[in-house]
Amino acid sequence: MKRLIMVLVFAVIGAAVAGGYWYWQQSSGVGASSGEKGKGKGAKGGRGGVLTVKAVRAVIKPMPVMIEAVGTVEAEQSVQIRAQVSGVLQSIAFKEGDKVKAGQLLFQIDPRTFQSQYNQAIAALARDRAQLENARAQQQRLEPLLKREFITQQEYDVAVTSAKSLEATVQSGQAIVEQARIQLDYSRIVAPISGRTGQLAVRAGNLVAASGGGVPLVTINSTDPILVGFSIPERQLEDIRRYQNEKDMRIEILPDRAGGAVATGKLVFVDNTVTPQTGTVLLKTRVENAKELIWPGQFVNVRVVLTVEPEAVVVPEVAVQPGQDGPFVYLIGAEDKVEIRPVKVSRQLGSEIVIASGIVSGDQVITEIPQALRPGSTVRIDDAAADSGEKRKGKGKGGKKGEGKSSEGGKADAAKP
Repeated sequence: MKRLIMVLVFAVIGAAVAGGYWYWQQSSGVGASSGEKGKGKGAKGGRGGVLTVKAVRAVIKPMPVMIEAVGTVEAEQSVQIRAQVSGVLQSIAFKEGDKVKAGQLLFQIDPRTFQSQYNQAIAALARDRAQLENARAQQQRLEPLLKREFITQQEYDVAVTSAKSLEATVQSGQAIVEQARIQLDYSRIVAPISGRTGQLAVRAGNLVAASGGGVPLVTINSTDPILVGFSIPERQLEDIRRYQNEKDMRIEILPDRAGGAVATGKLVFVDNTVTPQTGTVLLKTRVENAKELIWPGQFVNVRVVLTVEPEAVVVPEVAVQPGQDGPFVYLIGAEDKVEIRPVKVSRQLGSEIVIASGIVSGDQVITEIPQALRPGSTVRIDDAAADSGEKRKGKGKGGKKGEGKSSEGGKADAAKP
């Protein structure tokens, strides 16, 4: 029984091997029969053929040296408005969110109680002044009588003391009048700064209390000028300190990274310590914000432009490839042969990369890398305008672009096999 099973197993294995060999023979035959077609394709895209690539020339142009960070917009002045006297809120002289000016009336607390206290204080002061005048007159009448010894010294001293006492009473009354006037003024709450108001915490008709805590009636934030705070790594602080007194140094504020700067300012604050948890230093800039394009509490992109490098070698970002030994580019050399050129990247600005070393202005670098591209491959530049004579003639602005690339297009046509 065991021998029969072994025979069957060997038979199955032999059949599988025979079937695989037959399939391999058939596949080889088909590949041989279609060899001419494969040969045609290899002539165009294989290692031995000419590859079509897109390339640009490295250019020299002024490029800024800058530090990028994320900042937070903050009001240069922020005031929480609170009541300094207790009473019923009679009226509100603005709408929440309005811009207000310093000294503008914001709230009116019922002033009747404070007005009556002020009037009472004025009346008491008038009474005390009248009594003082009478006491001084009495003193003046008694003074010649004392010289003639018609009255005793004690009687004269009583008159003098009474006058001095009333002088003190008048001074106290003046202080009470001033205090009552201040309380009356506190019933009118005015804006201490110019800025934009926030959300109202109380409405007219409610009782407000004079207290240091609690929710403020409203908060006013100044919006023009405005501050932007941002942090940079401590290693970049040396660059900031080196250029901060240069006139070319500026700080640009960009709400959208892809958009343009909406405000430009100067550095106004460098913190005196490094944050241990993050290893960063806090900086601030003051910018004009008349159109209120940025808002307190908003996150923005910050560019610290230290200086401008007048002659920087620039290539597109897509031309620089990452490698194990560092970045490199595919360079089109002599006889349209491709070579790999290691480069040292200085910095990246948007879709452009500034090259510190490795290539020079005029070098052609490949921007779209075919899979079959290898060092030593022969390539030709793909110029879309060269495919059609009508496109080279162009219409309007298109004609000018065709003329600008005609020399490269002619080279590409000459290189066609």
